Amino acid sequence: MAPPAARLARLSRAVSFSACHRLHSKALSDEENLKLFGKCNNPNGHGHNYKGKELIDPVSGMVINLTDLKEYMQQAIMEPLDHKNLDKDVPYFNVAVFIWENLKKLLPMGTLYKVKVYETDQNIVVYKGEEAISEK
Repeated sequence: MAPPAARLARLSRAVSFSACHRLHSKALSDEENLKLFGKCNNPNGHGHNYKGKELIDPVSGMVINLTDLKEYMQQAIMEPLDHKNLDKDVPYFNVAVFIWENLKKLLPMGTLYKVKVYETDQNIVVYKGEEAISEK
């Protein structure tokens, strides 16, 4: 009997965290911000219970040690984001990119596949490490 063919597997682990932020552009007046963002422009911010998933692309037969992954996610997501003000406590607002950059520093090179962040059940961001395409 022939040995089984190599198979590709991805491991996903989800975490959730609570944080607040304010939708506000410094390029707009207070009135323009209020008109554009409505109640999400509240000067005191508004909160969400975020859910995130990180998918790991395996390099070998072992996807990743779950204990290690749990610790990486604690360091990269929970410690910097849980119960924080994203406007004041996070260097830039795109949470998916922030998580990607943090996890990339901790995980073995080439194993991070994508980050998926749910702000709500309807608002979801997926980031795979892509750079913006500049028009020339």
